[in-house]
Amino acid sequence: MSAYSHHEAPSTHNLGLDSVLVGSLPAGLMTDDPPARYTVEAVFTRRPGKEEIRDVLGGSTRELLAHSGYPDVVLTVSDRRLEIHNTTLEELRDGLAELIALRLAEISERVRSEKEASDDSARTFAARELERAAAVATLAETVVFTAPPVEGDAARQRAEAYRVQIEGWSAVGGGVSR
Repeated sequence: MSAYSHHEAPSTHNLGLDSVLVGSLPAGLMTDDPPARYTVEAVFTRRPGKEEIRDVLGGSTRELLAHSGYPDVVLTVSDRRLEIHNTTLEELRDGLAELIALRLAEISERVRSEKEASDDSARTFAARELERAAAVATLAETVVFTAPPVEGDAARQRAEAYRVQIEGWSAVGGGVSR
């Protein structure tokens, strides 16, 4: 069983894009009446993690696109595809593809760094908890439930005191029923 049964294993490779899905492009490209802007789908190099998807879709990415001259471009994620809306192949070729690739690498590196920091913190916490549990067990072992030895008259007096106490309990209904 994988150590990542509930969470996707973190990748050591940056999220990137492999190629354009040519079959998803509009049929009117390179005709007399091509669409001005359209959606281009590109295939991720691997399945993106949820934190990566969040950042691809997030405000920082939208701001980067707008400040870089692509205010109308919108990115969406569909399984292992990045959908780049309101663009053209020429726009991608002339710089948008590189900008997206750099952003994906930046996101991957940040997510990986955060994951490593979280793992380090969890390991530190686990080590401290193990030390604490060992200290508690050691302290618990020092507790001894033994009465000091009693001899002679003191032993008889103690036995008599216990007998009187037990009879008192029995008189008020606290005794052992037979």
